[in-house]
Amino acid sequence: MSNYFGTDGFRGEANIDLTVEHAFQIGRFLGWHYGRDHKAKIVIGKDTRLSSYMYECALTAGLTASGADVYLMHVTTTPSVSYIARTEAFDCGIMISASHNPYCDNGIKLINASGEKMEDEVVGAVEAYLDGKPQALPYATGETIGRAADHSAGRNRYIGYLISLASHSYSGMKVALDCANGSTWSMAKGIFDALGAETYVINNIPNGKNINRGCGSTHIEQLCRIVRSNHLDVGFAFDGDADRCLAVDERGEVVDGDRIVYLCACHMKERGELGNSKVVTTVMSNFGLYRALERAGIGYEKTAVGDKYVYENMKANGHLIGGEQSGHIIFGKLANTGDGLLTAIKVMEVMLDRKTSLSELTKPLQMFPQVLRSVRVTDKDRALNDPEVQAAQTGVAERLGGDGRVLLRKSGTEPVVRVLVEAASEEICRDCADSIVSVMRRNGLIVE
Repeated sequence: MSNYFGTDGFRGEANIDLTVEHAFQIGRFLGWHYGRDHKAKIVIGKDTRLSSYMYECALTAGLTASGADVYLMHVTTTPSVSYIARTEAFDCGIMISASHNPYCDNGIKLINASGEKMEDEVVGAVEAYLDGKPQALPYATGETIGRAADHSAGRNRYIGYLISLASHSYSGMKVALDCANGSTWSMAKGIFDALGAETYVINNIPNGKNINRGCGSTHIEQLCRIVRSNHLDVGFAFDGDADRCLAVDERGEVVDGDRIVYLCACHMKERGELGNSKVVTTVMSNFGLYRALERAGIGYEKTAVGDKYVYENMKANGHLIGGEQSGHIIFGKLANTGDGLLTAIKVMEVMLDRKTSLSELTKPLQMFPQVLRSVRVTDKDRALNDPEVQAAQTGVAERLGGDGRVLLRKSGTEPVVRVLVEAASEEICRDCADSIVSVMRRNGLIVE
């Protein structure tokens, strides 16, 4: 069976890796699967990519052809689809987005009725159907054909939910928002304005092709300049579908996911809201985070990379906060997925509760220098299993000893191998990372 779905959905270049026919067939299967004993009810959201409208139509056609009723939230965020799926008794939710990828890529994310990433057995059944097993499904006919309806009210309800979570007025706070020309373009400013902030919004004029282009959480330099030059209190950068958030402090310095997890976990502990819970991180988190958590008396656990694995650990063990360095932060009592807008609201809560600047809140963290190389390769498994690459990784690990670490892993959503080196200085990090990448290049493993 083919593996179409990675850790964050079925993703690839539009109509090359992920075709409109794939979308139609996914809709056909899900409409049939959930409609075997009742009228299926499925909600769809999308980001601003040119191809998202095409996939929305194809999914809707497939779902209704199998008898499901479809509710369209239109351009919205992934966490909003998760929220509506779990609070309005939908059989499942579908989000059309390739997250932080460029506009030419797109993806289909499947969300279960609890607002969580879809169960593996259902995803496996979808993949089997895409491979022709079963070869045919019955079409709905007559009165059993499904219908599509506007559900922008669901997006508005989610916005109201976020506003209700704010514990302070933002009056007097100057806040910059980078919407990445993506899902938050029509949402973020309204939320922060409603809470009283003086907002400075950038990259909120999507044209279908500019999502994530030189902006958002993966290109945060512009936001840093805006905060610094306008003497703002804080800035927040989202990715294309707003399941990520990174912050910028009043000095224009980046506050990544590790720092956000730290300041929110410390705040929860001080308020008695952490209980015996631990912070859940991934293996990509910085050594400095663990040392700071230990000083604060907060335990932690590590998972494989992916907010899916962070959430699974949180759910299984009752932990209340977890996240990734990239900005996927999960607040267990409030959401079942990473939520960039919720993360921004929680950071504002800490700042306003403590009456402290963001730079002061993150000062206890002394992060190790870290270099991450994202290397586009011809074959991820071949690159990771290459004997000379493995030997180079071992050599770097021996060189670093106990004063750093090296990690190679394949991306779950792109043909990329990530080389992470953490060491006493950035120069050592760069030198070690480059030594591994040079072996990949010499052995013809890299797409030039």
